[in-house]
Amino acid sequence: MSAPAVAAGFGTGLSLIIAIGAQNAFVLRQGLRGQGVLAVVGICALSDAALIALGVAGFGAVVSAWPAALTVVGLAGGVFLLAYGVLAARRAAWPADQSLATDGSAAGSLRTAVLTCLALTWLNPHVYLDTVLLLGSVAADQGSARWAFGTGAVLASITWFTSLGYGARLLSGPLSRPTAWRLLDGAIAATMLTLGAFLIARSL
Repeated sequence: MSAPAVAAGFGTGLSLIIAIGAQNAFVLRQGLRGQGVLAVVGICALSDAALIALGVAGFGAVVSAWPAALTVVGLAGGVFLLAYGVLAARRAAWPADQSLATDGSAAGSLRTAVLTCLALTWLNPHVYLDTVLLLGSVAADQGSARWAFGTGAVLASITWFTSLGYGARLLSGPLSRPTAWRLLDGAIAATMLTLGAFLIARSL
């Protein structure tokens, strides 16, 4: 396997993943609360791996040939982001218990986290544009080393989401006060609402 191609895939993948977005904001919040971190990180990393593999295999050409698919995904994702943003804004305006400890509803919280993470991942058209189309097209330029490039991109995804999910606990001290959580939820609400409105406007 070509080490330069792996390194190129890692750098390209990381540059696309670390941008502030709905998925990263959600992973950060789950990491801070310590709820379903392994499941959330696993969903994000495995989803990226599957989409990157599709892009490297040439599936991006199929997506490009059917732009209506991205329109449908964009509308559905936009509505979901708006709903999630409203919930985050509500938490910021009327905060409930924001303690970092889990409680007796751990099973329900995990189920909610998993479903939310799946929606934020697969209903975001930018995920398809970044992984399937963009990374897929760059990988195609690598010729026989395209799978090495894809491997590097997958490693970047695993590294980023693991660091974000588990490294977030390092911020649990500064975010131990209710005011800090209100500010965090306010920032998440602004991110989700802005992205949701943008996706809907772009899809119409």
